[in-house]
Amino acid sequence: MGRRRRGRPVDGILVLDKPRGLSSNQALQTAKRLYFAAKAGHTGSLDPLATGVLPLCFGEATKFSQYLLDADKAYESTFVLGTATASGDAEGEIREQRDASHIGEADVEQALAAFRGEIEQVPSMFSAIKQDGQPLYKLARQGLEVERKSRRVVVKLLELRDFRGGEAPEVDVYLECSKGTYVRSIAEDLGEALGCGAHVSALRRTRAGPFSLQDSVTLSTLEALKQNEELAQMDDLLLPADTAVKALPLVELSESGGFYMRQGQPLLVPNAPCDGMVRIALESGEFLGVGEILDDGRVAPRRLIVTGG
Repeated sequence: MGRRRRGRPVDGILVLDKPRGLSSNQALQTAKRLYFAAKAGHTGSLDPLATGVLPLCFGEATKFSQYLLDADKAYESTFVLGTATASGDAEGEIREQRDASHIGEADVEQALAAFRGEIEQVPSMFSAIKQDGQPLYKLARQGLEVERKSRRVVVKLLELRDFRGGEAPEVDVYLECSKGTYVRSIAEDLGEALGCGAHVSALRRTRAGPFSLQDSVTLSTLEALKQNEELAQMDDLLLPADTAVKALPLVELSESGGFYMRQGQPLLVPNAPCDGMVRIALESGEFLGVGEILDDGRVAPRRLIVTGG
């Protein structure tokens, strides 16, 4: 007999504005404790240095976390030129320092062009990517370095927002990118291109998939509500599970169609897409889950919401 989960059966998505200094898992565990939730998971790591949008999935919403993991992201970041660190950010040991006062805004703008579009990146040793079951950052903290394969990512937008010159110029950038893009790697590679070294001093995720900072909630807000025992208001901050898959085409079923879909039976649905994944709901609006269009045109269930306890 399986062990019963401790906590409330909380369902939904919390868009957390992660504070600086916490790992993604620490932020998740704090929110899970505040909600006294039985089941929760995050949707992609944010460095402890980073702040901003971190969607957390509770209960049945965890079934759709992969769609948020795979989603595009947007960031605001500050790069400091002239100093290269072991980790590529302000928390790492300084490896090299140079006077970068000769570098101007036009030099940075010209160099940034190489980082737009499809690019190859070698993940940092301080990333959360696992090798033989161990996150790279744990190996890095032991003084180890292993060979990493380069990855192709897409930087869809990279804008220079501000430039502050001097011996250690500061560069403010905004970027929109595909999953798996490492902003610290862009900073390090920019420093290499300019011949002076660089690192990230500030990083804020402003968007993850459909969620932005406007949707987010701080831990201090949750802590205040919890202290006042306002659980209903806390639950009201959770977004429905289907917001994770809003980008998928919608297929609507009748009540009887929904019954058969819940039994795991593929159905032929008029006007459904010809292929790919779809979002499934009843005509009443109730979200059922996601499905896939089979070769014969039927809609097959793939991940369904469990209701009724």
